Amino acid sequence: GVKPSMHLISDGDVILVSGSVGDHGTAVMLAREEFGLRGDLKSDSGSVYELTEAMMKFDGLRFMRDPTRGGLASVAHEIVRATGFGVRLTEDVPVQEQVQSVCDMLGYDPLYLACEGRVVTIIDSSQATAALAAWQSLPSGKGAAIIGKIDATSNRVILETQLGGERFLEELEDDP
Repeated sequence: GVKPSMHLISDGDVILVSGSVGDHGTAVMLAREEFGLRGDLKSDSGSVYELTEAMMKFDGLRFMRDPTRGGLASVAHEIVRATGFGVRLTEDVPVQEQVQSVCDMLGYDPLYLACEGRVVTIIDSSQATAALAAWQSLPSGKGAAIIGKIDATSNRVILETQLGGERFLEELEDDP
């Protein structure tokens, strides 16, 4: 019965991610050894079937997408372009310590790195907590988090910092 579509997204909807971001993109960089770095980080590559199936029971489900090319930030920009609403992300986006360390050394932002086994979901705010619990009960969703909301007062992708500041997340200009 539920047919997610970007056109169902509305002001105040909540954004969830099924786990940490940037794992796959960072694992690929480490595997290629182009930067002389090594680590034991594993890609998040895997099936998203159980994650998407768990969300289908929520009639407040608006939209789902895998953040593969261009990562979470690129999905957020797709939403802004399609809806005209802003996307406000919090710094609560889960990022593994190893991923953040590699990104800090190389000047990358993990929000733009590929994820191969993650799902970004937009859901009615009244069902966000239950949806989060549904994901966290699954092996592939243990690291799920509420990471933001849809904001009709803006038409940008904004990251709210823990210090109360804001940072615009610009759209990628080239192929990731």
